[in-house]
Amino acid sequence: MDIATTPTNPDGNPELADAAPTPHRPPVIHREDYRPFPWRVPTTDLAFELGIEKTRITATLAVERNPDAEPSDRLRLNGDGITAQSVTVDGEAVNDWEMDGPDLVLPLAGDAHTVEIVTEIDPSANTQLMGLYASNGMLCTQCEAEGFRRITFFPDRPDVLSTYRVRMSGPKEQFPILLCNGNRAAEGENGDGTHWAEWHDPWPKPSYLFALVAGDLVANSGDFTTVSGRRVECNIWVRREDLARTDHALESLHRSMRWDEETFGREYDLDLYNIVAVSDFNMGAMENKGLNVFNTKYVLADKDTATDGDFDAVEGVIAHEYFHNWSGNRITCRDWFQLSLKEGFTVLRDQLFSQDMRGEAVKRIEDVRILRAAQFPEDAGPLAHPIRPDSYREISNFYTATVYNKGAEVIRMMRSMAGEERFRKGTDLYFERHDGEAATCEDFVRAIEDGAGLDLTQFRLWYSQAGTPRVRVSHEVAGDGIRITLSQQVPATPGQAKKQPMVIPLRLAVHSKANETTGTEHIAVLTEAEQVFEYPLTGPDPVISINRGFTAPVIVERELARDDLVFLAAHDDDPFARYEALQELAVDHLVAAASGETSEGGEAALVEAFRAILADGTLDDAMRGELMMLPSETYLFEAMAGSGATGTRKADPGAIHAARERLKAAIGSGCAEELDALYDRAEEVAFDDPAGRGARKVKAQVLVYAAASDPAKAAEMAARQYDRADNMTDRQGALMVLAGLEAPEREERLADFYDRYRGNDLVIDKWFTLQALSLHPQVIAQVEALAQHRDFTIRNPNRVRSLYMAFAGNPQGFHAQDGAGYRMIADLILKLDPINPQTAARFVSPLGRWRRIEPKRAALMKAELERIAEADNLSRDTYEQVSRSLDG
Repeated sequence: MDIATTPTNPDGNPELADAAPTPHRPPVIHREDYRPFPWRVPTTDLAFELGIEKTRITATLAVERNPDAEPSDRLRLNGDGITAQSVTVDGEAVNDWEMDGPDLVLPLAGDAHTVEIVTEIDPSANTQLMGLYASNGMLCTQCEAEGFRRITFFPDRPDVLSTYRVRMSGPKEQFPILLCNGNRAAEGENGDGTHWAEWHDPWPKPSYLFALVAGDLVANSGDFTTVSGRRVECNIWVRREDLARTDHALESLHRSMRWDEETFGREYDLDLYNIVAVSDFNMGAMENKGLNVFNTKYVLADKDTATDGDFDAVEGVIAHEYFHNWSGNRITCRDWFQLSLKEGFTVLRDQLFSQDMRGEAVKRIEDVRILRAAQFPEDAGPLAHPIRPDSYREISNFYTATVYNKGAEVIRMMRSMAGEERFRKGTDLYFERHDGEAATCEDFVRAIEDGAGLDLTQFRLWYSQAGTPRVRVSHEVAGDGIRITLSQQVPATPGQAKKQPMVIPLRLAVHSKANETTGTEHIAVLTEAEQVFEYPLTGPDPVISINRGFTAPVIVERELARDDLVFLAAHDDDPFARYEALQELAVDHLVAAASGETSEGGEAALVEAFRAILADGTLDDAMRGELMMLPSETYLFEAMAGSGATGTRKADPGAIHAARERLKAAIGSGCAEELDALYDRAEEVAFDDPAGRGARKVKAQVLVYAAASDPAKAAEMAARQYDRADNMTDRQGALMVLAGLEAPEREERLADFYDRYRGNDLVIDKWFTLQALSLHPQVIAQVEALAQHRDFTIRNPNRVRSLYMAFAGNPQGFHAQDGAGYRMIADLILKLDPINPQTAARFVSPLGRWRRIEPKRAALMKAELERIAEADNLSRDTYEQVSRSLDG
C-alpha cells in the first residue's frame, strides 16, 4: 500500500527530508515522505528563442493553491544548473525570491498568481543530454525523469499536471522544422530570417513529458484512421539521408495503434503523432505526449543495415512508446516510486503486441531470456530492490530490469489468474477511474481487483518484496492421483532480511512418460510456505511440467531424473516447457562441470537431445533456433552462485566459460552431419520467404557450434556466408563468429565491414560491438585499440555502449584473471562520470556482483569499486550505485 505520513518539510518536497548532503552523500528520498505539492499549475506558457549556443526561455505559470495539500506561503521551483534572468509575479518584478541549493523559492501569500521566469541556457554545452541539448546541429529534449528543471524553474515532479502552450522561434535555415507536444496551433515567419510555431497540448501532463525538437528534418508520413473515424497525421522525422530506412517504423506505428484499439480499447487522442530520431540519446526512446523522441537505433531499419533482431526491436519500442499514450501519459505516476505503474504495464502491453505480431512461443522465450540475463542477477545482488522501491538517491538509477521486466511479469501473473477477459475488465476500469490523474501502483492493483473479481491482498507483496522466489517441487503417487508439494523461499536482499510467502501462480500439467501422453493443464496458486496440490494421473510413470509459459518469475528447483528432462524436451506440448527442460539439462551439466563435479552421461544426453531437435520435423526453424541456444554464461553464473548444499558456492567465470565451450565443441562434433544438413537446407531459403527469419537464426547457431568444434571449418563457412550475404542478419552472424577466431578471414571481413558501412553510425556501432563481445583471446587489447579509433567518441552514449557495455557483457574478457577487464570498466566510469553521469552509472552493476564470485576475482572487483568511490566530485548517479554495490 502507499503510505501517507506526517510532513517533514513545509514545501512537501521529499528531496529535503534528509540532513544536508555532502558531495559524496546525496540526499536519500523516501517514499513514505510523499505529500501533495502545495500549489497547482493549471496552465504553462513557454516561449523559446532558439539557438545552439544560447536559448532564451520565458516560462509563464498560472499557479493556485492545492486544496488537497498542506498550505504553504512559498513556491518551490526546481532548477538544475540554471539561473533566473528575471522573475515577475502578476506582472510585477519581484526581488524577494531566493535560491535554496539549485531551487528557486518564491514567497506567495495569495491564492492564485501568474509567475513569469526568464532563463538562458547553452544547449551545446549540455553533455548530460538531459533537458534541452544540441545533437548534430539540431535541438532536442529529454526531460524524464528530472530534466525539465535544466530548462526552466518548475515544480518538476510527476504529480503536478499542466496544460501547455508553447511558442518556438529561431533561424529558419538552421531549424526549418519546429516540433512540440500536442497539436500545431499556428506558424509563421518574422521577416528577419527567423520563423515561429505555436503548439497546444490540451491534455494535462507532468513536466517530464514535455518535448521540443528543432532542426533540419524530413518526414515519412502516413495517416491513420482511428476506430471512431478520426484522421491522425503520423510522421517519422529523420535526417534526409535516413528517410529510406523509416518505412518499418511507420508501419509498426500503424500496427500498434490498431492493436491497442482492438486489444485494450485505447484510441489515440490528438491530431498529430510525431516521432523524431536522434543520434545522441541516453535512452532507447521517450513517450513525450504526441512527440516521441527516439534513439535512431529504434527507428532506422532496412535489410542491408538492420538484423531481424533490429527489426523486432524497432517494432517493439515503437509500440511501447505509443502504448504509453494511455499507460503513462493519460494516466501518469504520482511519484517516481510508482515508476513500474507505467513501465511494467507498458512492457507487458508491448510484449503481448509482439507475441501477436510474431508468435507467442518464441517471443515468450526471448522475454524470459532477457529477464534471466538482466533482472535475476539484479535481484540476487547488492542493487536488488522491489518493483516499487522505498527510497533512492538518484531516480535515474531505478530505470532497471526490475521495474520494467519484473514489473511486467507481476502484471502478467494478474492476467494469468484473472484470464484475458476479466483482466481486460480490470484495465478498462483502471483507465476509466484514473484518466487525467497521477496514480499509484495501488490504484492499478485495486482496479484489477475490482474489475476482475480477484482478492489481491497478499499478491501486493510482489510490489514491496525484492528477490526472486525459489519454488521447490516434489511429488508422490497416491492411487490414481498425484500429490504435488510446492514450497517457496524468498531470499534475503539488502534491507529485507525476512520475507513473507508470495502468491505464485504456476501453470502445470502431469504427463505420462510410459504412455508418451500429455496431461491436462491446471493452474496451482501457491500462497503459503508449503502447499500440497492433488491431480489425476494421465498414465503411469508421471512427469510434471511446471511453470509452463513461465507463468511466474521464479526459480523452480526440482530433482528430475535426466530421462525425465529428456522426455519433456522431446514431448512436452508447451513450447516454453520444452525449452526449459533443455535449459535445465544444460545447466545441471555445466554447473557440475564448472564446479569440478562429475556429470556422468550429461554431455552425451545433451548431444542426443540436440540431435533430436535437429531432426524434429514438427518444429519451425524459429523455434528450433531457440532450442539450440545454450544457457548464457550470466545465467550459469547465477545458477552456480545460488547452488550447492549451503547455497553459498561462489561462481567461477573462468570455469563456467571453459565448461560451456567444451559442451559447444561436443555438440558441434557429435551433431556435425545434422548441423551441416540443417545449414545447407537453411541456406536455400530466400530472404523474403516467410521461413527466412528462422533459417537465418539456425544458420547463425550452426556457425557457433562449428567455431567451437572445428575453427578452420567455421572460418571458411562464415567467410563464405559473409561474402554471399544479401542482408545484415547473415552478414552480422558470420562476422560475429569470425571476430572470435584467430584466422586471416577475420581481419579481411572486419576491414570490409568497416569500409562498406563507414559513415553509418548505427552499423559502425555493430562493428565495435562484435569485436568487444568476441571470444578472441586478445579481446582486451582489441578493445583498448578500438577506444583509440577515430570513430570512437565518449560523448555519444550509443558509441560508448557499443564498445564498453558489450565488453562488460563479455564473460571471457571482463572476467580476465588479472583484473584488466575490471580496471577497464572502472577507468571508463571515472572518465565518463563528469560528462554523462547517467550513462556512467549504468556501468557499475557488472562490478557489483563481486560477492557472488570466487575470492581472487572478487577482491579485484571490490578494489575497483573502492577506487571509484574515492574519486572527487562523483555524481550522485554513480555514487549511489557504487555505495550500494559496496555496502549492500
